[in-house]
Amino acid sequence: MSRILPLVLVAAALAAGARVATARTTRGAATDGIVVVDTNLAYENGAAAGTGMVLTPGGEVLTNNHVIRGATTIRVIVPSTHHTYSARVVGYDLDADVAILQLKGASGLATVSTGSSGGLKRGQDVTAVGNAGGTGTLTSTTGSVVALGRNITVSDDQGGAEQLQGLVETDAPLQPGDSGGPLLDGSGRVIGMDTAASAGFTFQPGGSEGFAIPIDRALAIAKQIVAGRSSAQVHVGGTAFLGVQLQPSGYYRSGQYSAGQMVDGVVPGSPVANAGIVAGDVITKVDGHSVDSSAALISLLLQRHPGDRVTLAWVDELAGVHTGTITLASGPPQ
Repeated sequence: MSRILPLVLVAAALAAGARVATARTTRGAATDGIVVVDTNLAYENGAAAGTGMVLTPGGEVLTNNHVIRGATTIRVIVPSTHHTYSARVVGYDLDADVAILQLKGASGLATVSTGSSGGLKRGQDVTAVGNAGGTGTLTSTTGSVVALGRNITVSDDQGGAEQLQGLVETDAPLQPGDSGGPLLDGSGRVIGMDTAASAGFTFQPGGSEGFAIPIDRALAIAKQIVAGRSSAQVHVGGTAFLGVQLQPSGYYRSGQYSAGQMVDGVVPGSPVANAGIVAGDVITKVDGHSVDSSAALISLLLQRHPGDRVTLAWVDELAGVHTGTITLASGPPQ
């Protein structure tokens, strides 16, 4: 399967229509400040769903990055009032799987009560709350802390893989749609952010484990995003859009593997389309930096923003070498 590069568009937390049955309850855990996140994935002709936590009465919402990855529009629903808000992405950290949303026109919202993940212990009772199955209804499930400091590999449905480090492992069964929801201690305070295996985002190896990002780390990243401090890991603001559909890393031509990123297709009217890049071309450089994989291209472009100008180098199917300067458009979050 090819990839669309807004940077790269990847399926988000829950494919529309997916349902998983398990024993859960709508009672037994506080739901104040917990919201449902629905996204439209226009470039994928699909939709996705997840969960979020309201941090401020003015509508700052913490969620997993993979919940809003590739979203062209984001809708957040407060289940207790059924009030719906549109949301924009303030920023995100791909490596940590953390994102911050801002709800438009929000005020006076109930917020989650946050605790600290610093004192967590194995065997401690916990409760996970989320939009399990993408039904739009918050449910809860209980369990205990199985392990701390877990490092896992997650993969997407395009063959990419990344490491999530220092996670809390729990035997509270998580489902697609729970992603971005809270892991609560016995006092109802948030001590982690659930990260559930989901469509387009799976653990390797697979299994029934549940994992959560320690809340201390998630809030530290959230604070950096809200403060507008970009870094090598944290992207703040709009996401740059190239509009290319990509083959897996590298390409074969005349029986030999070569560095670069092959273009499988382009979005009509996108910056690359206007530059004359077509399917079969291979992008080799961005602003003089070599591109040998989609990950390298993502890394380079996440340092840019909509409106920035970049110089691309590419090779066509006849081995002709081209360069061109384009203005990056605005696209979905990575």
